[in-house]
Parts: sequence; C-alpha cells; structure tokens
Amino acid sequence: MRKVPVFLLFAAAILWLTPFLAAQTVCPGYSIIINTPEDALTLAYNGAENPQEQVAALDKFMAEHADSKFVPCAHEYYTMAYLKLNDYDKVIEHGEKAIALGHRDVMTSLNLAKAYVASAKVSEGAFDTVVGGAEPIRTESSPSRSSTASEEAWQKELDAAKAQAKDWQAYMEYTFFQLISREPDGNKRIGWLDKFAQAYPESTNAGQLPFQYFLAYKMTGQSDKAIEAGDKVLAADPNNLVTTNMLAYDLAFERKGPDRAEILAQKALDLVAGMKKPEGITDEQFKAEQDNQAGMARLTKGYLAFVKAEKSKKVASAIEELKKASDLLVGNPTLQSQALYLLGSAYEYQYPPNHRSAIEALTRAAAIPGGFQGPSQKLLADVKRAAGVK
Repeated sequence: MRKVPVFLLFAAAILWLTPFLAAQTVCPGYSIIINTPEDALTLAYNGAENPQEQVAALDKFMAEHADSKFVPCAHEYYTMAYLKLNDYDKVIEHGEKAIALGHRDVMTSLNLAKAYVASAKVSEGAFDTVVGGAEPIRTESSPSRSSTASEEAWQKELDAAKAQAKDWQAYMEYTFFQLISREPDGNKRIGWLDKFAQAYPESTNAGQLPFQYFLAYKMTGQSDKAIEAGDKVLAADPNNLVTTNMLAYDLAFERKGPDRAEILAQKALDLVAGMKKPEGITDEQFKAEQDNQAGMARLTKGYLAFVKAEKSKKVASAIEELKKASDLLVGNPTLQSQALYLLGSAYEYQYPPNHRSAIEALTRAAAIPGGFQGPSQKLLADVKRAAGVK
C-alpha cells in the first residue's frame, strides 16, 4: 500500500471540547435505595478523597455484590475514576464491560471515547463506541418535559440540552476521524465509514467522509471507486492538495486519464508553492511535507513523460522530473524507490542507453525494501550485464 504522510492536527480539538463534556448524567435510569450496598457504594465513591479510594470502593463492592443489578453502573464509575488516573486501558476494559451488559449511556460512551483517543488504540470496540453513542446522545438532546415547567423554562431546558448534545456529538465525531485513519484494514474502514454515515446523518464533519472513503478504496484496490470519491473531495474543496496529488497519481498509474493526471499534478505543484506552515509544526516538519507533496507530483509528471516517450523516444523531460522526485522523496521510501526504478529505466530506455546513470539509480532503488526492490534488483543485473559490469 502506498502511503503518503499528511498533517493530522487533532490535539487542539481535545482542549476546546473538554469543557463541554463535564455535564453528563451518571447512570441514568438507576434508582438507588437508601441503606443498600449500592447506596453505600455511591456514598463511599462520592466521599473519597482521590481516585484510588474510589477504585478501592468499587473493588470492594464488586467483590461482595457481583450479582447486583448495579454492576453495569459500577463499571461506569470505574471509567470515571480510571480516567482521572490516566489509566486508559482500565477505562476501556470497564467501559466495554458496561456496554456488553447493555449499559450504553452518554457518560460511558464519552469516557470510552476519551480513552481511545488518548491511548490511540484502534479496535472494533472503539468504532462501536462512536457509532453506538449516537442514539443515547440523541435521547439526551430531547429530554422529557416536566408537567410543572413553563413554556419559557421548557424552551431554555430544551435549547441547553440540544447545545450540550451537539458538543457531545462533536467529540464523538472527532474520535471517529482521529481513529479511522489508523485502521489498517481498508475493508473494515469502509464498513465503519458506512455505519458512521448512518449513525450521524447530519454530521458537521460529513465533508471528511469522501476523503476517508477515497483512502479506504485505495487501500482495497478499488481504483474506480477511489477516483469517484476523490472527485467528490475536489468538488467540495478544489484546492485540497493531498487529494489533488493522490488523484493525479492514481489517474496516471492506473492509466485512467493521463491528460487530467498531468493537469492535477501541475496543480499540486502550484498548491505546494502556496502552502502555509500550520501552527505547532516545526520548520523541518513543514519542509518535509512540502518535499513529499512536491516529490509525489514530480513522480507523476515523470511517469507520464516516460509513457509519452514510448512513441517519441525522448525521455529527457521524464529523467528531469524523476531525478527531482527521487531527491524530494527522501522521507517517503516507498515512492522514492518507485521514482528511482523509473529513473533507472528511463536512462536505460534512451538511445544510446546511459548504463552508468541507470546503474546508479537502480542501485539506490534496490537497497530500499518494498515493492520495487525486486524489480530494481532484476533490472540492475540486466543493465550490468549489458554494460559489462560485474
């Protein structure tokens, strides 16, 4: 799978969302009777001086009352305590147990989401948390009206509930797009993208879906669907550099539109020239991303020029672009090896062949692990034989 690094700047989102995630209801639907073990637990939990004491109170309750109907709620309390301790594995463990027991409310869903984001752990449970969290959030956005509430008071309560639900949903959506890019299985990505779209039909992040579908279809080798999704991205955001570059690459190497590929590759180079450094990124990181994007565009242009040389036999422009690409793609070994392989091929294709330059480029390509290592080694051996080099 070809991998092109892009800037993923999500850290700030946690900071601005945190204040809105504090007013969730704990264990809605559970009634606690005075002087019961459940009552004793809540008193001990709320009266504890630190999260460690809260965990101890929960451990005691679970050891003595494992058959209590309150157990799912106790797992929710665990998520709260362990989140304070930054023990994200424990948050996930108890949150998933609560859901497995049929207890999926806003508090459990959001605590799990925070743990998944903080630990950067991708799993079926993580995506299920986001997708399954949509319904309890919708429920909380439409609370029941009290028979004694005035119309004005009721409207204020309803507006507040909807605003809070909107913030909760924003965090769940943030969680999804933070984690979906880490899912290594393209087919699973597509499945969860479909489920997310169904769960959050009015998502404020719906514009990100075509790009994620684009990447997922590329991962699964569904080039036609990938190109279709890429077109949707560019229809909404014509200056999306990453999509422009990747779509140009696909159109070129899939031989599904060389003329458009050339136009898009040149546009990508123009967009690279206009890139502005985001806050929080070092000059070195920014330069590396500029080089990567420019290198990919040069690789596409070089390949297209080489294809044209099949008729013209003129490879000078291909060699020029591929040399630039191989120099720029130092931080992307997969694409660099491809550029070097094509560069070596171009040197050998020209007449008369430039064996020396071909050997130099192919030697570099043959040293890079990946899909082009084997072909580079084979072509290198052929060129050495032709040049009489051992």
